[in-house]
Amino acid sequence: MITVLAGGVGGSKFIHGLSLLDITNSVAIINTGDDIEKFGLYVSPDIDINIYRLANVIHEQGWGFEGDTYQFQEILSTIYQEDCWFNLGDKDIATHIYRSNLLKEGYSLSEITQKMCEKFNTNIAILPMSNNPVSTYVDTPDGEYHFQEYLIKRRMSDKVHSIKLAGIEEALPAPGVLEAINESSIIFIAPSNFYVSINPILSIPGVREAIKNSNAKVIGISPIIGGNAVKGPLAKMMKDFNVEISPYGVAQLYDGLLDGFIIDHQDHDCKADIQNLDISVLTTNTILDTEEQKETLIREALLFVENL
Repeated sequence: MITVLAGGVGGSKFIHGLSLLDITNSVAIINTGDDIEKFGLYVSPDIDINIYRLANVIHEQGWGFEGDTYQFQEILSTIYQEDCWFNLGDKDIATHIYRSNLLKEGYSLSEITQKMCEKFNTNIAILPMSNNPVSTYVDTPDGEYHFQEYLIKRRMSDKVHSIKLAGIEEALPAPGVLEAINESSIIFIAPSNFYVSINPILSIPGVREAIKNSNAKVIGISPIIGGNAVKGPLAKMMKDFNVEISPYGVAQLYDGLLDGFIIDHQDHDCKADIQNLDISVLTTNTILDTEEQKETLIREALLFVENL
């Protein structure tokens, strides 16, 4: 079994690569700290991005439904003058209505996610990290904001003092999460933001310990290429936290969890420093814009693990 820990855009590309090779018995554990309720609807952005990507219905922007329109939001903002900083596409809203209704009927988030995977015919199982609510908040000089508000409404303009995971102490791993970790021979940590995508998963009580105690090889893929994040606010957050903006800086954040780390050719100068952390390093192309790039990386990653 292969298990992947992942967030949204970057993680979904890596998981899509696994699906292209049709590697059976693969599980993706997805961050739900970004989840938010808007207009009475429960939105789970990272779960949706991964399912849409696997189903090949992802919008070209990297999230949302392909070919979506925003008439609902246009009416809501112009006539009813609601604050619509969080974009919900007309097609995408169908997913949020479906999920919200099932939650009200008593289904768990993991049960609903399984139903969605079946409806979209994905060949990789998607598991939320927890069925309990966990919300990521960003503490800034102007106050505390939900991660989505920091990211979208405030356009990552604030200096980040700290990141809070509200509800994390009470959260339990969703059904199947610990089982997937315990049964895996490989655990990949996808190229996702450590602070707001991967650390929420690792912070669910029991998850980090299960990974450390497993017999799996744990392999990370750097989300930093050439001194910049492939997507999102990671580089800015690393700067705010005085962490070196490089694959070496990312590798240090995992604090003894990794057996191997995959970095881009552009960052080959970091290889020796990462190896000094007792982590094996594969240097290759980690840009995942095409199906060929995704398939190639997955093949190289599997060979890398085999040779560890």
